[in-house]
Amino acid sequence: MSRVGVFVCHCGSNIAGTVDVEHVAEEAAKLPNVAYATTNKYMCSDPGQQAVREAIIEHNLDRIVIASCSPRMHEATFRKMLAGTDINPYMLEIANVREQCSWVHKDKDVGTPKAIDLVKMAVAKVNYDAPLTTTTIPVNKRALIIGGGIAGMQAALDIADAGYPVTIVEKESSLGGRMVMLDKTFPTMDCSACICTPKMTDVGAHPNITIKTLAEVESVGGYIGNFEVTVREKAKYVDYDTCTGCSLCETKCPSKVDSEFDQGLAKRRAIYRPFAQAVPAKPTIDAKNCRKLIDGKCGVCEKVCPVGSIKFDDEDKVTTEVYGAIIVAIGYQLIDWTKIYGEYGGGRFKDVISGLQFERLVNASGPTEGHILRPSDNTEPKTVVIVKCVGSRDPEKAKSYCSRACCMYAAKHAHQYLDKVKDARCYIFYMDIRTPGKGYDEFYMNTQHDGARYIRGRVSKIINQNGKLICKGEDTLLGSQVTVEADMVVLETAMVPADEANQIGSMLGITRDKDLWLSEAHPKLRPVETNSGGIYLAGTCQGPKDIPDSVAQASAAAMKVAILFSKDELESNAMIANSNKNLCNGCGACVAICPYGAITLEEITARENSVMVTREISKVNPGLCQGCGACTVACRPGAMDLRGFTDEQIMREVAALCQW
Repeated sequence: MSRVGVFVCHCGSNIAGTVDVEHVAEEAAKLPNVAYATTNKYMCSDPGQQAVREAIIEHNLDRIVIASCSPRMHEATFRKMLAGTDINPYMLEIANVREQCSWVHKDKDVGTPKAIDLVKMAVAKVNYDAPLTTTTIPVNKRALIIGGGIAGMQAALDIADAGYPVTIVEKESSLGGRMVMLDKTFPTMDCSACICTPKMTDVGAHPNITIKTLAEVESVGGYIGNFEVTVREKAKYVDYDTCTGCSLCETKCPSKVDSEFDQGLAKRRAIYRPFAQAVPAKPTIDAKNCRKLIDGKCGVCEKVCPVGSIKFDDEDKVTTEVYGAIIVAIGYQLIDWTKIYGEYGGGRFKDVISGLQFERLVNASGPTEGHILRPSDNTEPKTVVIVKCVGSRDPEKAKSYCSRACCMYAAKHAHQYLDKVKDARCYIFYMDIRTPGKGYDEFYMNTQHDGARYIRGRVSKIINQNGKLICKGEDTLLGSQVTVEADMVVLETAMVPADEANQIGSMLGITRDKDLWLSEAHPKLRPVETNSGGIYLAGTCQGPKDIPDSVAQASAAAMKVAILFSKDELESNAMIANSNKNLCNGCGACVAICPYGAITLEEITARENSVMVTREISKVNPGLCQGCGACTVACRPGAMDLRGFTDEQIMREVAALCQW
């Protein structure tokens, strides 16, 4: 017969304020097989844990129920505590009487009976708990980072400096991401390139870092410590081993197309580097626009190359390697406002531009060498309107969330414009001003001192009239309509998830939130981890954030990887799915529903009615299974069960509640 100990936590006044914890302990003592029941002010504290250890010895307890907060908060804490006793750590149940009871009921007459029911269910289940054991998993101490923007580079440098090899997979032809496109960074107005390009150089020169550009992850298998990753590097048509980066080929190429780096405001060649400080500092050929690759003509780059680095017969390179951890840092993209906001011209007016296009105009290395000129006629705009929240905080047409950095981008753009153009006028239409970062509010106030006029309200329509942009809006503070005649309009557009977020999320088993950003395991306690072990998030793939927050999160993710790599072996999850081969009919429903790819079908040969029969049954990979339980409800014959949450254990809880 089992001997159960029940410990009810006051949690200060969090629980005790709306639950009569002493009465709960008294009722718990009357339950079957409960040998001891008591209360404690703070069960998770050192004195609280010590009280449990002493009670285990004094009352010869063999299983424990803690009535406290959510198991997501402290189940691991109490399991570690039991690891130092004679009780198996999995002979433990947490009755969540805080989130499920005291926090949702303000009346003790309601909260106390519900808390008693929750404890009663936990006691019923713990009586049928069985000791569980874990296995060990070897750790391959190599990290993969998907994305080479500022977050990906910071994470790579931190891991590499810790002594572990890192591979960066970047879809573009150079590292840098969006940050390297910017001119200045708020609030200090440091040159973005001066901050970012030295870091790119450090990444390129680090002996522990391998860079794969124009590359994408095709498939991911395995599990924490042992991910098998297949990467495709697209053909560059340039031999990087012999290329010296002299750029002679770029100057002679006759084909010109819109530059993605300059946001379509300038042209680039078919053989190109996206910008002068690109890493790797070697050109690549755009196969879609190269005349030699399209129709076999031209080939001038091959003729002028002094070292014979042009290789028109180059092919994609596919490699499969094993990594112990993966950091996803795929960044963001800007919402395509031209398809949503027809009232702003829908892309028809050349002088209505995005904030990122303005960054290229004001940048000294941009298409106008830092001179702010109208794209339509290359004249200097004397009046500029900046519109904030274009696509953000607009649930009717676009996104309901705030993109966080737009307020400061608008202030920065106003400051840059007023600083560079004499006798200029700048109007900023806004909904609210949000400046939560260090030095941000002071920067915003300085922008007003520079002469920027803030108008609280939205722009309802933009009309192109005689070469002027007529912006019609409202001033909600004055309660009046506003019309501004502008030479150029800058739209501060919303950040949205990158195109590849869906593919990467599905491939790695990362959930996505309602706005399709990749989701962390817990917003407060596990902000850089995902529900898939060994996979971490960094930067704006998780949601809108500015550069300091992206860098901080990247270093946090790198630290998680370093902690993982500090161990030679990992302890696997004990509470995983288990297949009863005698009941399994090989239907494969569990395989289809498993979000982690942890279940496969394998053939077995067994004797049935004196005849050897070969059939398929499901098999669970303990390294991949996260114990979500989806397979148990999908299994038609009831062959799949979850250790620690078996059908019998759950039904015992229900029976205790219903007093069957």
